[in-house]
Amino acid sequence: MKSYAIVMAGGVGARFWPYGTSKLPKQFLPIANSTDTMLQLTIKRLKDIVPLDQVFIITNKQYIDLVKKQLPRIPKENIIGEPVGRNTAPCIGLASTILKQYDEKAKMFVVPADHLIENVDEFTKVVNTGLKFVEDKDAIVTLGIVPSHPETGYGYIQFIEDAFYKAEKSDVNIYRVKTFAEKPSIETAKIFLESGDFLWNSGMFIFRADTMLKQMSELLPDLHHAMQKIENAIHTQKYQQVLEQVFAEIKGISIDYGIMEKAKNVFVIKADLKWSDLGSWDEVYRLKNKDKNNNAIIGDSFIKDSHNNLIMSPKGFVGVIGADDLIIIDTKDGLLICKKDRTQEVKEIVDYLKRKGLSDYI
Repeated sequence: MKSYAIVMAGGVGARFWPYGTSKLPKQFLPIANSTDTMLQLTIKRLKDIVPLDQVFIITNKQYIDLVKKQLPRIPKENIIGEPVGRNTAPCIGLASTILKQYDEKAKMFVVPADHLIENVDEFTKVVNTGLKFVEDKDAIVTLGIVPSHPETGYGYIQFIEDAFYKAEKSDVNIYRVKTFAEKPSIETAKIFLESGDFLWNSGMFIFRADTMLKQMSELLPDLHHAMQKIENAIHTQKYQQVLEQVFAEIKGISIDYGIMEKAKNVFVIKADLKWSDLGSWDEVYRLKNKDKNNNAIIGDSFIKDSHNNLIMSPKGFVGVIGADDLIIIDTKDGLLICKKDRTQEVKEIVDYLKRKGLSDYI
């Protein structure tokens, strides 16, 4: 029974405009304190979990060439292009259907391509424990991140405090999930943090292919039926045609809403990974190296009497005088100036550009 890593790399990342665009989303960009892109960092983290020929990339078909360019050592047949993005449940359903052809009980670790994890040794230990756990159990395991502060941008997982499983020769414990909670208000986030039994929902999952497909048959029967159509066509010349047709018809739904919140066999590993999903510019600011005035600066600039800013000018020159607490991103596609506490609204700019037909800027 082999283990496989499934890297979800199809997102557009609208909150990272104008640095990240639909032509080059954030997973293909170097955003962390590294010259590697987020996708490349993700693959490097997997080296002690699965070999490269057991890593599969699920992306949008328009990004297949980008993936090949950035990951030349991944077998080409392991790069799967979705005809159109339909959220995480169809993505994971497709991955499970494809991996079933290799091994009906293939152990799968699903990870987004655009997260940052600094504690890689702990990450490796936690994931390997989860893969061992699901070998003989029809279980779905998610990684829950020990919260460092009351965060309103993440979903939360509440766990039952008595450990269900304690790994031998390590301190990794696995708990039953009590409930999932949506992104909270700051007041609720503080209560979650103080309670000690809530974790951040990381969006990383471990399960066997047969377990996930069984859950889909029970909880998302329409999606399961669609995946069966794809499975029946996998080894035929009509595969691509069927794939296009199925993805044109199915509804988008997240794996959290469609499966995780409803399944009865869901567990969580409590993980302290120094993790971030890098979901907004203020999170990038928090993680970037800063100068004596707490400015994070990338590119050529003149900065005077300014504090607590993120300033990125990869292709030009920026001058800032007497400004505090700003996000300033200047690229060939546009200029963003935004207060740090309003970065979740950047997506509204992208929505506006779409409505106005200004696709050249996104």
